[in-house]
Amino acid sequence: MNRKRKSALCEGTVVVLLLGLMTSALEVPLDYFTLFPSVPQPPTITHQSPKDYIIDPRENIVIHCEAKGKPHPSFSWTRNGTHFDVDKDPKVIMKPNTGTLIIDISEEKAEAYEGVYQCTARNERGTAVSNNIVIRQSKSPLWAKERNEPITVQVGVSLVLHCRPPAGLPPPIIFWMDNNFQRLTQNSRVSQALNGDLYFSNILMEDTRNDYICYARFPHTQTIQQKQPITVNVLNDRPAGERKPSFMYPSGANSTTMVLKGETLELECIADGLPTPEISWTKVNGDLPRDRFSFQNFQKMLKITEVTETDGGDYRCLARNRLGSSQHIITVVVKAAPFWISAPRNLILAPKETGMLICHVGGSPKPTITWSVNGVPIENSPKDPSREIGGNTITLKDVQGGSSAVYQCNASNEFGYLLANAFVNVLAEPPRVLTPPNNVYKVISNRLATLDCAAFGSPIPKISWFKDGQTAIVDGDSYVLHENGTLQIHVAQPMNSGKYTCVASNTLGIKENHVYLEVKEPTRILKQPEYKMVQRNGKAVFECKVKHDPTLIPTMTWLKDNGELPDDERFVVDSDSLTINDVTQEDKGNYTCIMNTSLDQDSASAILTVVGTNRISDLMTFCVSPVFLIQYEDSLHEPDMWYNLTEVPGTSTTAHLDLSPYVYYSFRVLALNDVNMSEPSIPSSQYRTNPAQPDENPSGVEATGAQPDNMVISWNEMTGLQSNGPGLQYKVSWRQKDTDDDWTSIIVANVSEYVVTGTPTFVPYEVKVQAINDYGHGPKPEAVHGYSGEDRPVMAPESVKVLVQNSTLAEVQWEPIPPSTVKGKMLGYKVFFRKEKSLQMEESKPEKLQMLTFSGNETEGRLPDLHPYSQYSVNVRAFNRKGDGPPSADHKFETPEGVPGPPTSLRITNPNLESFTVEWDPPVDVNGRLTGYLLKYQPINNTEELKEITLLFNETSVILENLKHSTRYKFYLNAMTIKGSGPAVTTAITIMDEALIRQPTVEAGKEVRYKTIYLHAERNVKGKWWKQKLKRRHRGNINQCMYNMGKNSIKFDTITCNFCLIGLTVRVVAKDHTDATVHSTEELLIAVRAVTSRQVDIATQGWFIGLMCAIALLILVLLIVCFIKRNKGGKYPAVPNRLLNVSRLSDTEDHKPLKGSRTPSNGTVKKDDSDDSLVDYGEGGDGQFNEDGSFIGQYSGKKEKDTAEGNESSEAPSPVNAMNSFV
Repeated sequence: MNRKRKSALCEGTVVVLLLGLMTSALEVPLDYFTLFPSVPQPPTITHQSPKDYIIDPRENIVIHCEAKGKPHPSFSWTRNGTHFDVDKDPKVIMKPNTGTLIIDISEEKAEAYEGVYQCTARNERGTAVSNNIVIRQSKSPLWAKERNEPITVQVGVSLVLHCRPPAGLPPPIIFWMDNNFQRLTQNSRVSQALNGDLYFSNILMEDTRNDYICYARFPHTQTIQQKQPITVNVLNDRPAGERKPSFMYPSGANSTTMVLKGETLELECIADGLPTPEISWTKVNGDLPRDRFSFQNFQKMLKITEVTETDGGDYRCLARNRLGSSQHIITVVVKAAPFWISAPRNLILAPKETGMLICHVGGSPKPTITWSVNGVPIENSPKDPSREIGGNTITLKDVQGGSSAVYQCNASNEFGYLLANAFVNVLAEPPRVLTPPNNVYKVISNRLATLDCAAFGSPIPKISWFKDGQTAIVDGDSYVLHENGTLQIHVAQPMNSGKYTCVASNTLGIKENHVYLEVKEPTRILKQPEYKMVQRNGKAVFECKVKHDPTLIPTMTWLKDNGELPDDERFVVDSDSLTINDVTQEDKGNYTCIMNTSLDQDSASAILTVVGTNRISDLMTFCVSPVFLIQYEDSLHEPDMWYNLTEVPGTSTTAHLDLSPYVYYSFRVLALNDVNMSEPSIPSSQYRTNPAQPDENPSGVEATGAQPDNMVISWNEMTGLQSNGPGLQYKVSWRQKDTDDDWTSIIVANVSEYVVTGTPTFVPYEVKVQAINDYGHGPKPEAVHGYSGEDRPVMAPESVKVLVQNSTLAEVQWEPIPPSTVKGKMLGYKVFFRKEKSLQMEESKPEKLQMLTFSGNETEGRLPDLHPYSQYSVNVRAFNRKGDGPPSADHKFETPEGVPGPPTSLRITNPNLESFTVEWDPPVDVNGRLTGYLLKYQPINNTEELKEITLLFNETSVILENLKHSTRYKFYLNAMTIKGSGPAVTTAITIMDEALIRQPTVEAGKEVRYKTIYLHAERNVKGKWWKQKLKRRHRGNINQCMYNMGKNSIKFDTITCNFCLIGLTVRVVAKDHTDATVHSTEELLIAVRAVTSRQVDIATQGWFIGLMCAIALLILVLLIVCFIKRNKGGKYPAVPNRLLNVSRLSDTEDHKPLKGSRTPSNGTVKKDDSDDSLVDYGEGGDGQFNEDGSFIGQYSGKKEKDTAEGNESSEAPSPVNAMNSFV
């Protein structure tokens, strides 16, 4: 028997007994006493009667009390708190070697032996006590005599028929029947309440009867008591009218009920009303618990099973009909009798060791915990200096041989109590190996190998393994060493074969045990049997060649259709084949060869098809001849659904069917061949099979924890077809794995899971789920292993340290947390780290937290991609499936300097032919203390070496001179720290490259400036640009306009050029020394005054002044003549239009522009007003010039316009225009 003992740590070393593979027993195994009878053990109660024991007075009273220990314990009893002397009562017998009492009450009233009993089991190591067992006799009293007067009511009113059964022990089961022992029909209008009363929401005429009888059945005595019949007479002379619902039970708008945790809550609401009300339930501020609630008694009762604290609160019952509704609020208060969170565990300690007993319970109100030693309250027991009591914990330090005892923990509140025995056994035993010596373990290659080393000793022995007497085996890689000493090899290989030595050692000695491992080759079928089609009377041969380990003895077995071969001499089985002679039609089927060894097996199958002697015709029949497919419908569980049941040959007209119990079958037949399927036949009449007990259990049984203190047992619900009968339920059983604890069971229905509460955290369990119906239990279920719920790890890794590898890499190391603090399945460790600040910039902010995960039991990890010259913080946390544990203390470390990043930018400014300025910005990531910059450059496509310039760290520009113009250079700039140069930022330019030269602009009245460049102006002539030699053709002569070009500007000399600046379209062109164009400006239209500064001003000429004076005098004379004529009333001659023009000219003379100006205030002529260009007035043009080449036309108008049009222009007239008006 494999067992393991656990204990807690408290100020010293605690020895834990580890026995068997991954187990958790807490005491010396009983079979150990047979091997080593000298080892003592305190008593342990193994079986006792329930706390509340209701007896049948017709049978003897049997009170169970059994215990184990070494030496075997003696037993005694108390009754009602005083010693019960069994020997003095001849009617009481104690069974030998147990404390079980048998009380003969055949000649005595059972009441004489009612009371509170307690059993005591003691030996020299201590005393264990049982629960208080309350013995009470079951009672089924008679109904009190009463006379029931007939009840007369009107149609439509409500009514309650009271049952008031006698109080029995246990309480009776109530039901209503008539004189013919038929149950009264109940529905939403008429129903029975929990207290047994019969409620009518409204009365109908059909309710008139004289045999309303209430029955009470007492289960222990199997007796039924009957109440006197009640007569109800219904009248219809004054019927009650329709009314909205009101509650008959419970009364009022609110009520309160109390329920204990783990029990079943039943809430009831019964309403009257006409029409009959409908009842509905909701939970105020919450939802009804999923899978644990149901509505019963026509929705009048809400039932919640396995009540938890979360089920407390307000529940609303709503009654509604078409006239209105009414509600009642029921407040549910959940209390709890004491329940175990962690019961105290037995301790086996060596002298001088330390141990702890913990009694961890829950309950509401909080239970009171008291301790006893060997059945005596601890305050009244002899003092023990090694014992310290602290609430629910007893700590034992530096124990001695006399410290052995049995401790009792009693936890109680107003709703009940719990009592647990836990012994402390102080032993000093040298190691002893329980596993038989020289065991030979045989295993197939690539499978799991398990070598046991069950040992016992106090202090607990340390287990070590050696292979072939030399090599020490360590945990890891292919070997796994368990705490109990078991050695496992997950994938065994032939190289693992050999002799293994298990060494158990403690302070009192050493013990060795030798075992042997043999790894065998697997069994494999090399040549499988193949499909055969054979004629009748022919021979069929199936081959099955196998390879196996030569040290294993194989056995070949052949099956036909998964059954034994027919007992027929025609079937000949050889070592590697099966031969069938004289094949008949009955020989067709599926043949399987199975090769078995003592360790493994392999199998393969093939089908035999038998055809007629006429091969061709038979093959044709085989391909197209039909088979019959039989289908069924289960109208009880799945109506209107048809399923395939079996196939029969097309030559058959009958079939033998294997049916399931509790099914309402209907059958139909279809014909099927290789081509298609026929229409189904008409279904048969219904055939019902009888119910039976289940023949299978639920599948998919699992046990996992949802919370740290629970375990969810789940399974796949069985279908109605699988139930085999009515009343399908599930018996759910569980217990801690590898213990002698009894199975705890509960029966549930209509659910697919059950939650076990109050479990210790992450403890292995065995669970079973068995199907039950009204006809019995299903087969014995197999136990499934699972775990209770996980919790987060409770301890942080310790001894965290950081080893900085370089400026971007660090290694973190830590100590693993103890397995007992993981509280679940260990998944690994998480390392959280972040950059707190840059050592370069003290005011930098912390960056975002980063995380790396290291799986399993790793105790170190690397942090990559760190920032150089920075301060980091790091902590480590263990994690399991529940989440992360607490973090370790933050550990700070600094990374050394590294090479810097590239400078932020690199740009060229102030370029000219032989020099320019290189500017840059410092790098964003300095990664240390900046020591300077390295600038390198060279011509592209040139063999010249790179030129290097080292610059100070605070420089951000440098002027480069004596460069070759029209040469393309490439530049490289690196920032530097003490760790070296970082990556370079690069750029390439051409000296005087268009992209880098400031482009010239041209504006009227402004100079165009540029340094060290060859410039000239160009004009646009019919879409072509020409160098600035402006020409104008006049009277067959070519004139050219000269200009001056300075170093920084182009200035057109208006003194020597009479026409070139009147209206020009120009641009400036920059060219290099090879006359290649580098840049040209956009086209610019320049408009200036009509007469250049070189033209003679006629207003200053004498002949012009004289002419003007003559004209003025003539006008004056004419005015005088006109005035005289008018005064005399004479008629005036008509004035020529030309004179009118002169008059208009005089009127507008004061509005002329300033002398020498014909342009608007902005210095340009609008495009819409003048489209003139040098082309219009130059070669081949019709413009007019003076003999000296000066222009005399009107610039503001088109040359096509006549004089009259010119006079009507909105432009102010020039003196020349005024002169023309008189011509």
